[in-house]
Amino acid sequence: MMRIALADSEATEQLGRLLAASRPAQAVVHLQGDLGAGKSTLARALLRELGVQGPIRSPTYTLVERYPVPGGEAWHLDLYRIGDAGELDFLGLDGDEATLWLVEWPERGAAALPAPDLRVRLAQDGPGRQAGLEAGTPAGEDWLVAVGGMAGLRPVSLDRP
Repeated sequence: MMRIALADSEATEQLGRLLAASRPAQAVVHLQGDLGAGKSTLARALLRELGVQGPIRSPTYTLVERYPVPGGEAWHLDLYRIGDAGELDFLGLDGDEATLWLVEWPERGAAALPAPDLRVRLAQDGPGRQAGLEAGTPAGEDWLVAVGGMAGLRPVSLDRP
């Protein structure tokens, strides 16, 4: 796991841009953290870096927003409002057009979601935040290596198994 100190909202956005710049062609990202931890901020910056134009809406009420990105489509999900994972059946998430999944509150979707390549755990840390990035697949491990080697990123720690 890689831990990164994020001094402010701009640092959270920078992490989103770095994730976009190094992402694999197909990726599932689970974004975890309390309300206000920066999940949507990170997702918006990542989508913007991938070239999404116009408004990037929070999927809090729609549950899923879809955006064209190079190579396919990004799905930004916010599962905070669902009661159980069975509700995902009604969202039409079984297509192959999604090349990037950004899932806020993934624990509410349980096993109905694809396994994450990368888990990003965000938490308040004084006036800033801390991010914990953990790979869930070999592609996610390669992604972490790529992110760790990018300029401007200062990991607090890197835990290796």
